[in-house]
Amino acid sequence: MSVNKLRVLALVHRHLIPPVKVEEGTDITAEPWRTEYDVISTLTAMGHEVQALGVHDDLGEIRRVATEWKPHIAFNLLEGFDDITIFDQNVVSHLELLKLPYTGCNPRGLLLARDKSLSKKLLAYHRIPVPDCEVVRIGRPIRRRKRLRFPLIVKSLTQEASIGISQASVVDTDEKLKERVVFVHESIGTAALVEQYIEGRELYVGILGNQTLQAMPVWELFFTNMPEGSRRIATDRVKWSVKYQNKYGIDSGQARELPEALAERIQHLCKRAFRALELSGFARIDLRLDEAGNPWVIEANPNPQIARGEDFAASAEKVGLSYETVLQRIINLGLRWQPESVA
Repeated sequence: MSVNKLRVLALVHRHLIPPVKVEEGTDITAEPWRTEYDVISTLTAMGHEVQALGVHDDLGEIRRVATEWKPHIAFNLLEGFDDITIFDQNVVSHLELLKLPYTGCNPRGLLLARDKSLSKKLLAYHRIPVPDCEVVRIGRPIRRRKRLRFPLIVKSLTQEASIGISQASVVDTDEKLKERVVFVHESIGTAALVEQYIEGRELYVGILGNQTLQAMPVWELFFTNMPEGSRRIATDRVKWSVKYQNKYGIDSGQARELPEALAERIQHLCKRAFRALELSGFARIDLRLDEAGNPWVIEANPNPQIARGEDFAASAEKVGLSYETVLQRIINLGLRWQPESVA
């Protein structure tokens, strides 16, 4: 594809700076820097001039490179700052102060989506179906309101990537609920979200756009050989352990046997969720489809995983968008995005 050559500053975590070159035939799918390598090497092959900047706890480096090198755009691959997940929104705010265009979501969208309780309140206000939930803050008494009926799922209020989620996260007694809330407080160090558990299918929809949105085909996480009695949920091991995935036949792909009208309804619902949370650039909306065929929005993930062949890129390919096209669209959306205050 023909593109205008741009100077692209790739912001990556300091420990995830990828090698400049990988030997042919090397399998990088298990490497922690896989996404960074895929993005940087692909943009370079497309003709862009890409500089990777490892970021940890110093914003000054971003300012220095932005001033000296004058990139056209920052490709934001950060998922936190100084090992604190929710600080990624502050890095993006810094880019706005520098008046440096960036890819992905704006700071307000990151703030709204990251707090799962706040995002559910906003979605419910817009009549988007979400499971009932409540937050248990650290140091507060653990009491279940009667409207919350078992089974419930307990997760971190702000952490992503299924951190802290296991089969034990789904609870069906008050005793187990208390145990799991304490686990989240003590081992993850965040408030706990106690949410109505929706039995059903695990679905994802990728969204690309700012004002005009394109929804990718509905994607599904398949659990082929799960042990009897296991909950079909995206636990930490389901998402990240290749050995576990192979053992239990866990895979993802286009949702099967989903009526066209229902697929369109789900895509429309996801666009509404994207707008309600004021997201921009690209995101993945996670849903559950209950046994009666009702979709429930579980959460929105701005700036999702975009390694080649992973869910977002694979679903885009189903509608004819190559990996190169997706990355270029993400850049174009970033160049066009302007905060309302300067628009």
